[in-house]
Amino acid sequence: MATWKIDPAHSEIKFKVKHLVVSTVTGQFKTFDATVESEKSDFSDAKISFWTDVNSIDTRNEQRDAHLKSADFFDAENHPKINFNSKSINKKSDNEYEVVGDLTIRGVTKEIKLNVIYNGTVKGFGGGEVAGFEITGKLNRFDYGLQWNALTEAGGIVVGDEVKIEISCELTKVNG
Repeated sequence: MATWKIDPAHSEIKFKVKHLVVSTVTGQFKTFDATVESEKSDFSDAKISFWTDVNSIDTRNEQRDAHLKSADFFDAENHPKINFNSKSINKKSDNEYEVVGDLTIRGVTKEIKLNVIYNGTVKGFGGGEVAGFEITGKLNRFDYGLQWNALTEAGGIVVGDEVKIEISCELTKVNG
């Protein structure tokens, strides 16, 4: 069994959500960790465990970040981490996978499907193996208790319900 760890210096955990219906706000989490265990070199049997620190959220606006950490959204004081644990992987082609797992946000766990592109494995600096992935998905924030919203004067919503997930990650083989 090979064990791989995410390299935070070469990985990004981003999300996008509509703002005022017409624009998109992008944010990221700066503190996170992931472990992948796999017998097969193509990761088709991988077990994935991931968490991120809600307090590391960054949307390039301190006031908005504070609001997202509050009880209106993530409630970081009571739910400081977002967790994901894979349940199954479906290999769709040589480098495309669908990963199904449990995502826990704000104490609510729901199943989510993520689309994964495996960019391959290479020898990194120092001779160790490095694997790269691009992961996308979407969720409805209301499913996880992120209920806050407001209406504009014209009756439009301030924050969209659909959140797009975009992850670029590099894994480093630590044993196996």
